[in-house]
Amino acid sequence: MKTRVIFLLSAAVLLTACKHKQGDYMASGAFEATEIVVSSQATGQIMQFDLTEGQRLEANQTVGFIDTLQLHLKKEQLLASMKAAGSRAYNVRLQMASLEQQIAKQQTELARFRNLQKAHAATEKQVDDIRSSIEILQKQLAAQAETLQKGNSSLSSEIDALQIQVEQVQDWIAKSIISSPASGTVLAKYAEQGELAAQGRALFKLADLNRIYLRAYITADQLTQLKLNQEVAVFADFGRKAMTEYKGTITWISDKAEFTPRTILTRNERANSVYAVKIAVPNDGYLKIGMYGEIRI
Repeated sequence: MKTRVIFLLSAAVLLTACKHKQGDYMASGAFEATEIVVSSQATGQIMQFDLTEGQRLEANQTVGFIDTLQLHLKKEQLLASMKAAGSRAYNVRLQMASLEQQIAKQQTELARFRNLQKAHAATEKQVDDIRSSIEILQKQLAAQAETLQKGNSSLSSEIDALQIQVEQVQDWIAKSIISSPASGTVLAKYAEQGELAAQGRALFKLADLNRIYLRAYITADQLTQLKLNQEVAVFADFGRKAMTEYKGTITWISDKAEFTPRTILTRNERANSVYAVKIAVPNDGYLKIGMYGEIRI
C-alpha cells in the first residue's frame, strides 16, 4: 500500500512538471535567413562561373563573368569616333588670323591717311573709305568667330554624347562581371559555365547563415508579453526529442494579424489569427534553414 502511494505521488509530480514545461513554450516556428537571389545584369555566354553550393562568399567577391567581346569592340568604335570628331575642331585663332592681319593693315593705312589729310595730301573720302573697309572687316571677323565657335560647340556636344555612350558601354562591361552582393553561403546554383545568360535570369542564391531568424506565430493574448529587443529562450528541434537552447532577441513584431498558417502550431490552437514575430538567433553552425524551433520567455 505504501509503495502504491509513493508511485501515485511520483506520477503526479512528473505530470505536473511535464505540464509546466509544455506551458513554457509560447509558439513554434521555423528558422529562416534573408535570402538573396543574384540575377544576371547582362546578356551573353557565361565564360567563367567558379561557384559551388555551400561555398562561403564575401561581399563583392567575383565569381565569374559574361562574354564582353562585342562590348569592348563597341567601346573601341566609340573612342575612334570621338577622336575623329576632335580632329574636326576649328583652330579659331588660326582661322581668324588672316582677317585680323587685314584689319591691322587697314588701321595702319587709316593712321597714315589721317596724317596726309592734315597735310592736305589726302581727301576726306579716302579716309572714310579706309574706315568703312575696317568696319566691314571687323564684321566679317565677328561673323567668322561666331561661326567657328558654333561649329566647335556642336563638335563638343557630339563628343560629349559619344562619351556618354562610352560610359554606358563601360557600365555594361562592369555588369557582365558576376559578383556576390553580400557576404553569405551559396544555397543554390542555377546556371553553369558555357550557358547563355539573359538579363534578369537567376544565377545563384545565397544567404548569411550567421544571421538566422526564427519566425514564429503568437496569439493576441501572448502579444502583450513580448516587445522589441526582448531576450527570449529559443529551443531548436534537432529530432528525437532533442531540444537545444539558444538565446534570441526579438527584432520584429508584425503590426497586423493574419490567419494561422497550416504548418505552424501555436499554444492556443483555437485562435483564428496570429501575429508573426522574428527572433534573431546567433548560429553556431548547427541551425539550418527550415529547422523547427520554439520560443519561451
